[in-house]
Amino acid sequence: MTSSLPAGLRERKKAKTRLAIREHAMRLFEEQGYASTTVDQIAEAAEVSPSTFFRYFPTKEDVILTDDYDPLIVEAIKAQPPGTLPVPALLAAMKSVFLNMSAEEWASEGRRQRIFQDVPELRARAMSQTVLALDLLAAALAERDGRSGDELTYRVIAGALVGVVLAISPPGGANSFGPADFSRLEQALELLAENFHLR
Repeated sequence: MTSSLPAGLRERKKAKTRLAIREHAMRLFEEQGYASTTVDQIAEAAEVSPSTFFRYFPTKEDVILTDDYDPLIVEAIKAQPPGTLPVPALLAAMKSVFLNMSAEEWASEGRRQRIFQDVPELRARAMSQTVLALDLLAAALAERDGRSGDELTYRVIAGALVGVVLAISPPGGANSFGPADFSRLEQALELLAENFHLR
C-alpha cells in the first residue's frame, strides 16, 4: 500500500525518522557503551520498530559508519559547470555542503566522528568506508565527462583527492573534522592541484 503523503512531506518524514534513530543511538552509545547497546534498545528509544531501524540502517555499525554528507558532495560535484577540473569541482562541492551546515549539524557530525574514533570495531571498518568514498568520487568525476568510474584515470584522480582528505582528517584519528579544518583542507587540495596539474 503506497503512502498518501505528498512526496516532499514523505521525504521530510523519512529524514526526521532517520535523524531520530541516529541521535538516540549516539546518546545510548555515549551513555552505556557501543557494545552494550542493542538495536532493540535504539528502536525503542526512537519509537520505531526494529524492522524500521533496519530499513534505515542495515546494521548497528552503519548508524555511525554511514556518512550522510558524501552523497550530497557527490551530487554537488555533478552539478559543477562543464569543464571544471577535479580539484575545483571537489572544493566547490565541499563548500556548498559544509559551509551551509548548521551548528547543530556540525555538533551531531562531531559526535558521530568521536564515537567512530572511540570504538575499535568501528575503526576496523575505516578502510571499507574509504574505498566506498573513492568509488563514489570516481563515479561522480567520470559521469561529468560521460565516462565510467571504473576507468583507471578517474580512480587514480579520486584516490589522490581522497588521500588528501585522509591526510587532513583520517577516519578514527584523534581529531574530528570541523569548520576550522576547511581552510587547511583547501590548502592541501590546492597543493595537490599545483603539483599534479589537477586544476
